[in-house]
Amino acid sequence: MKDGLGIFLWKIAVGLYLIANGVLGLSGGGDFKIIFDAMKFPGIFVVISGIIALVAGICVILEMLNVSVSFLDTLILIVAIIWAVFIVIEIIAWLPNLGKNLWHILQMLAVHVMVLASLLIASKKFG
Repeated sequence: MKDGLGIFLWKIAVGLYLIANGVLGLSGGGDFKIIFDAMKFPGIFVVISGIIALVAGICVILEMLNVSVSFLDTLILIVAIIWAVFIVIEIIAWLPNLGKNLWHILQMLAVHVMVLASLLIASKKFG
């Protein structure tokens, strides 16, 4: 194990979180459905987000297992950039409801930042 136990467990948790959200998103449900329904976005965004989350989760798990795939680091960085854009879109969408749902918004933002941080840690360039 190249990382400490804490980082190892963190990567497992985030990888599984992403995979589960990806599968749920592909089936048209999960956190992505709640988020995009609240923003009044079409359902295709749920499916696209599901694909991104599934790919990201698989990337984090593969990196953690030291699987040598030539494009893995590039793929992780692409997914991290998409995830960062997703965070910005969510923040913009949340602004009108900031006063009503502040704690829920902070909770969701924290989860997304943890996922983004995990992707960057999994990346050899930033990790």
